[in-house]
Amino acid sequence: MTAFTDLHAGCAALGARLFTVTRLDEDQAQFARVYTSHPAEYPVSGTKPMQKDGWYDTTIAGRQTFVANTPPEFAQYFFDHELIVSLGLGSCITVPVMDGDRVLGTVNILAEAEHFSAERLAGYAALVAGAAPALAAELR
Repeated sequence: MTAFTDLHAGCAALGARLFTVTRLDEDQAQFARVYTSHPAEYPVSGTKPMQKDGWYDTTIAGRQTFVANTPPEFAQYFFDHELIVSLGLGSCITVPVMDGDRVLGTVNILAEAEHFSAERLAGYAALVAGAAPALAAELR
């Protein structure tokens, strides 16, 4: 869990307002939340079915960071988009956590609309990359 809390602190320092980590269970086709900054709204016990959509194509199949800087960009992929907006959040990134070529889970970072500029994306990418070995160990 230290890997999650340390990464959360680093991301919060860059302006992240909601931070979660999920573990992917491909056999069950679902994600399970294993860390959260908002336990009331997004409890650790939460699961989410894996949908094969544009978000999946980018993050899981493509193994790339998904970026949405406005609610319309993520609303079509996130069933909880109204809750996200109600929390004052309007942008997100989802970063896959890899073990070799296998996606173990995702780091999910949300902030106000238009938060994820190229400069900020580089900062978050550096933080997640630095934490990748510890994140993978926690998610295995």
